Amino acid sequence: MDALTDEDRHALYRRSLVVVVVSQVFGGAGLAAGVTVGGLLAQDMLGNDSLAGLPAALFTLGSALAAFTVGRLTQRTGRRGGLAAGFAAGSVGAAGIVTAAVADRPALLFLSLFVYGAGTATNLQARYAGTDLAPPGRRATAVSIALVSTTAGAVAGPLSVNLLGELATSLGIPALAGPFLLAAVAFAVAGLVLFVFLRPDPYLVSLRLARAAAPSDPAPARGRVSPGVAVGATVMVLTQVAMVAIMTMTPVHMRHHQHGLGQVGFVISMHIAAMFLPSLLTGRLVDRLGSMPMAVTAAGTLLTAGVVAAVSPGDSLAGLTLALVLLGLGWNFGLISGTAYIVDSTEPATRAKTQGTVDVLIALAGAGGGAASGVISDAAGFATLSLAGGLLAVLLIPVLVWQRTTRPSPVATAGAGSSRGPVA
Repeated sequence: MDALTDEDRHALYRRSLVVVVVSQVFGGAGLAAGVTVGGLLAQDMLGNDSLAGLPAALFTLGSALAAFTVGRLTQRTGRRGGLAAGFAAGSVGAAGIVTAAVADRPALLFLSLFVYGAGTATNLQARYAGTDLAPPGRRATAVSIALVSTTAGAVAGPLSVNLLGELATSLGIPALAGPFLLAAVAFAVAGLVLFVFLRPDPYLVSLRLARAAAPSDPAPARGRVSPGVAVGATVMVLTQVAMVAIMTMTPVHMRHHQHGLGQVGFVISMHIAAMFLPSLLTGRLVDRLGSMPMAVTAAGTLLTAGVVAAVSPGDSLAGLTLALVLLGLGWNFGLISGTAYIVDSTEPATRAKTQGTVDVLIALAGAGGGAASGVISDAAGFATLSLAGGLLAVLLIPVLVWQRTTRPSPVATAGAGSSRGPVA
């Protein structure tokens, strides 16, 4: 394996990317359930608007634990085992949510939402699998291909919420639990695809190639976080908080203004499409222009989304759709530019563990945003919540200004052929 030619490596890169793409289609369908009806299901079972943000908090907390576990498992056994295990746990969690809805057991709902978060975390971590064997100048594009493939399932899920609700009702299951039936199956299929077809494991191959290329290099210093990792993590954390806070309460806000479940599903599907569909263009822009310009663009787009959401009348489907599309687009810019910082600022020997740790921070940030969103919206209104989320994203600007004063990381500088230039 150490004697791979450039052609062999490129062929493995393309094969790995195809497998990731297929798994992401199913994974996207699984993650859409929590986004679309999680808050509404909790609202129905608990009868309390201030707790409507709790599902997002719980499954993002669960995703934090899963991100850590998947990252460590990947470091030891490769992408295949880590990602398959994460999707399997997500499938179990989704099935538990359906059971909790049928039995009307809030405690089981909370536990199952936590476990369900493993699927959402794994779906996000799968983006890294496409970068393991990617050429340095195409890493952001590889991330974007993995993300854009999530679009089909992630958009189809919310659009079919009425159909899934009818199916659930015919089976004696509450309508709002219908999308979680789809999630249980979709996560299971995504994990199976990765477990069966992600061979040879791209991460393990990249480790062997790195060791063969520089067998005498000293081990990386422990306890030192490069500026590129710190900046990339900050970009994704702030992006995640702003997005989750506004997105979580939008379905509840719409229900208060007499929007039907189909309209809620439409808005969320447009939001998710904006999160993933522009990825191919975003990845190419990051590879050509650099991570920093796209991170600045993310901050401006998220601020605009918050303002539009705040000023749009509650009964305006067009206004809320525009706000949620801008929100998804800003998240897309932030995630891909932040991921590029992380990949370019780490070495293969520690990359998976670092990626898992960063995704833990992203998940914890999302959990905080989800939990606080219900309380803030209930106390101060949806407009205040939206403005706060948009203004939070602007904090990216001073972080990026600080980044310009730091020296390029050795990993980024050494990546000959990269068109992004220094990123750390």
